[in-house]
Formats: sequence, C-alpha cells, structure tokens
Amino acid sequence: MMKKLLAILLVLCLAVGILAGCGGGSSSGASSGSSASSGGSAAAPAKKTFVFGDTTFNAENEEPDINPHYAYSGWPCIRYGVGETLMKIADDGTLQPWLAESAVNVNETTWEIVIRDNVCFSNGKKVDAAAVKACFEHLIEVHERARDNLKIDSMEADGQKLTIVTSEPNPILMNYLSEAYGCIIDMEVGIPENGCVVGTGPYVATEVVTDDHVSLVKNVNYWDGEVHIDEITVRTISDGDTLAMALQSGEINAAYGMAYGSYPLFENDNYTFTSIQTSRCFWGMANLHEENPGYAIMSDPAVRKAIAMGIDKEGFVNVLLNGYGYPATGAFPDSFAFGQGVKTVSFDPAEAKAVLEAAGWVDTDGDGIREKNGQKLSIRWLTYPSRQELPLLAESAQATLKEIGMDVQINCTKDHNSIRKDPTAWDVWFSANVNAGLGDPANFFDTYCLDSSIKNSGGHHSDKLEELAVQLRGTFDPDERARIAVEMQQELLDDNSYVFCSFLRMSMIMQKGVTGLEAHTCDFYELTADLDIA
Repeated sequence: MMKKLLAILLVLCLAVGILAGCGGGSSSGASSGSSASSGGSAAAPAKKTFVFGDTTFNAENEEPDINPHYAYSGWPCIRYGVGETLMKIADDGTLQPWLAESAVNVNETTWEIVIRDNVCFSNGKKVDAAAVKACFEHLIEVHERARDNLKIDSMEADGQKLTIVTSEPNPILMNYLSEAYGCIIDMEVGIPENGCVVGTGPYVATEVVTDDHVSLVKNVNYWDGEVHIDEITVRTISDGDTLAMALQSGEINAAYGMAYGSYPLFENDNYTFTSIQTSRCFWGMANLHEENPGYAIMSDPAVRKAIAMGIDKEGFVNVLLNGYGYPATGAFPDSFAFGQGVKTVSFDPAEAKAVLEAAGWVDTDGDGIREKNGQKLSIRWLTYPSRQELPLLAESAQATLKEIGMDVQINCTKDHNSIRKDPTAWDVWFSANVNAGLGDPANFFDTYCLDSSIKNSGGHHSDKLEELAVQLRGTFDPDERARIAVEMQQELLDDNSYVFCSFLRMSMIMQKGVTGLEAHTCDFYELTADLDIA
C-alpha cells in the first residue's frame, strides 16, 4: 500500500511540474475547464465554442495557410489570434507596445528592442530576444517583400534585448515589424507541414484547410489575460448569400465580409454591428507594358484620364455600398496628414467624352464604342470576387464607361494573381488593399508603384516618383514624410495610371450576446482574448 501511495504522489508531482510552465497551463492547448472534477461529483463546465464566417481566407488572396512567412498568410495568423507582433497599430495609426515593451531608435540604422519578460509561445516556451531573432532571420530569408521592407543587416540578441542594425536608414522599421508577416513564431518548431505555426496569441491552430476552415483552441499559456472561448472554427464562405444564410440560421456566430445588400437583414435586435472607417482602398492600375496588346489604348493619357473621369465613385459608395464607405481622392484617407491636399479629376462624363474626342477616339460605325486607327476602345478589366465590393465596382464602371464610349470586358476570377503577372492578359487590374494600415504611407508605394515594387504589375515608371521614394525612405520627421507622400500621390494622379475609387467602412456582424469582437482601422485584429459569447 505504501508503495502504491508513493507512486500516486510521484505522478501528481510530475503533473504539477508540467503545468508550471511559462503560462501556467498545459502546452497542448486543451481547455482546463473541459475536464471533470477530481471527485466526479460535478459536471464539467460546458465548453464555449464560436464559429466565424470569413470571405477572405483563401488561396486567391495568397492566404493558403496561417504561416506568416509566406506571401500574405500572416493576415489570418494575426486576425485569428494565433500570432502577435512586437508593436500594435492603434486606430489612429500610432504604434503601441505589444510583445515588445519598448523600441528605441539609437541612431539612423540602429534599433534596440526590449521583449516583454512574461511572454511565452503557446507551447510554453519563453519568448526571448534569441527566439525573435531566429524568427526574423527565417522571415527575411524566405519572404521577399519583408526583406525589402525591413532592410535588416544584422541582429544581436542579449537576454530580452534585441538590437537590429539596418543596411540603410529605415525610419519605419517598427511599423513594418507590425505588419502581419512580423508575427513572432517559434522557429524551433519551425513551419509544420499542416501549417499550424506556434505563436504567442490567445488561440492555437490545430487544423488548417485551405479555402475551407481553420480550427482553433484556447491557448492556456496565454500571457496577456484570460481567454474566454475554448474552441473556434473559422469557416471560409466566399459567397455573400451563403454567408448571410449561415448567420441567420445560427451556423455561424459572426461574419466578416458580408454583402452590403444583406445588411438590412441584420439591422434588428438579434444582431450587432462593429464598424470603422479604414484605409482599405478599392483602386486600379493601368497596364503600361509595351507587349500588352492594349498598349496603344492604355499608353494614351487621354484614355487613362477618361477612365478616371468616367467612374462614378459617389454612386458606387452611396448606392452599391449602401453608404458603407467613402469616395477616395488619393491613395490614403484624409484622416491622415499624408492623405490631405491631393487633387484628382471628378466624375464628369461630358468632359471625358470631350477628352476622348480631342485625342481622336470617335465612334465612326455608330455602335456606341469609340475607335482610333481601326482599334476599338475596349478595356480588359481584371479583378477578383473574394472582396465582394470589387465585382460591384467593375459592373458600375462598366455601365458608366459605356456611356462615354468604352467597352469594358470584366474578368472577375480567383486566378487574378497569376493573370496580373502576364502583361499580355489585361488592361486594368482592380484590387483592394489597406494602403495605410501601418500608419505610414511608404508601404503602399514600395509595394505597388516603384521600379522595385513586387506588385507593380502594370510596369509604371516615373523618374520623379523614384526620386521622391528615396527621399521618403531617409526621412524621419513625420510632417516631412507626409509632405513627400502627398507629392508622390499627386505624381500618380496627374498621370492617371492609378485610379483610387473608394475606402471601406469595414463591418463585422454578430449574434446578440457576442462581445469583444471589434473592427480596427488596420483590419488586422479580429479574434482576441476579449472575444466572448453569452
């Protein structure tokens, strides 16, 4: 009997030792609240479960999994509460400490970052500077966009202090490290084949199926407060009607990306909305590659100006978006200093017709479509369906541009990312992007507008823009950065090679009783520890 008692005590001691990790809980991710009491006299507390419908988790958005070191898969990683970054973007665009308690710019190329001492990964391992360094080393090895943005030359880890030296002045290094690709993951575990990376967030991914769902469980090792939900399923529901029916039937508890036409179904006491103005812009670029069969059309400044003047931004926002947005003047909302003072053409079909007439585009055969030198004024409009605003914009533009003599052929496809890389396959590409999600203008220009930009698919080039970009990269003063960014936007707008149509008023809709689900201007943070359901 004594031996049996000693064996039981030994097992209990081992169990206590396992539980006494960084977060004070099991590293498996299973909820301690789901196990029966030791005496068996009380029923186990019911698990809290939550189902979230999302239109955007899919391969067409370059989000096949939640590995932040691949393409744009950092978005679901940070949105679904698996990963967290050193700093967080506040709704006013400023930086707030998150995994880092401080970040000091020692000189133009040196940053000293102190990692919080109480942070651990979901597997219980403490997060120190060495772990962060290993994460960033892998990131810049495999992620071209991150490597170009961060410009990290060297890093040194000492306890909780990480020193980063950049190859050139990088005034917004901490903004870039707050991008979704900056989620800190445990590189000792690495990138599992199932895509379930180990982060520091309130939830642990247990299953990831591209274009279908992500399964999450409560992180019992979470460092920043109590997590209320035990199990979450994020379902990919790209069709707007299906998403609406799922929320109405109770199949899901909340939805992101609901079609605006469905909003009235939920404007009652059974549901609540969380909404905020964002810098997610619906905009397009012209294909200016000489090998484009439509080069003679798109290289004509008159055509580009007529397109800009022929899109009814106000009508698109007020009618098709039910007012859940606002027309764009430039690349950034005027709530930011770098979004103020730019000038663009207004919706003016009569003037657009006059511009085309003066440039020699006339309808000689009476079919309503203009021609020049035997070529029809036909525009191949490439876009995609997962952002349900984009097909609506394409159809709206198709109608208004036809009135001025343009034939718009819409290709709305999930394959847009591969097609846009073919300079012969499209004339304008319309997309949706959070242009100021990091609280600074540089990321938009670096990604879409410069010779070195990874998504400058239209081949746009401007000597002046390149010069201004060099100035912006080396400028630390926020007011001067704003002035340069306004000038850069004006260069794009004067050329009409980029057309900015509207900004999104982002909303999530939830069943009554759901709390802690809040919309944010950067569009990053969705499923947090605060999420709860009655």
